[in-house]
Amino acid sequence: MQVAHKAWVLVADGERFVVYENHGDADLIDLRVVDNERTSNPADHLQGTDRPGRLNDPSGGQKSAVEATNWHVLEKQHFAEKTAAKLNDWALAKKFDDLVVIADPRTLGSLRSHYSQPVKAKLRKELDKDLTHLPVNEIEQALTRL
Repeated sequence: MQVAHKAWVLVADGERFVVYENHGDADLIDLRVVDNERTSNPADHLQGTDRPGRLNDPSGGQKSAVEATNWHVLEKQHFAEKTAAKLNDWALAKKFDDLVVIADPRTLGSLRSHYSQPVKAKLRKELDKDLTHLPVNEIEQALTRL
């Protein structure tokens, strides 16, 4: 895949993101960090202390369990929403002209549902892979192989 000069590449998952800018040309990618953020998101059992709720059955003495909230997954969704909001702000401020988004499938779905029209207009490619744990040279290679 060719990544335009000065294009931004967002690499994200539900707990961290890194935004790179391509300082190379379309064929020889040279990514440099523009911004990054990480959230603290402990395991679900460390975040929720209450037992799942129970509801009385309207017909009589039975009780039904209410599904417990998975706080860990919920925080990942909130982080993706905040990341999309930053992208929207940057697009409005005309910080980038071309955008490539690389994120795990769940995060990518959350991001997509919150893209503004300016982000959609600048979006060139999406890749549903989790590359947040890779060093920058391996991300550049992954982009080149597309």
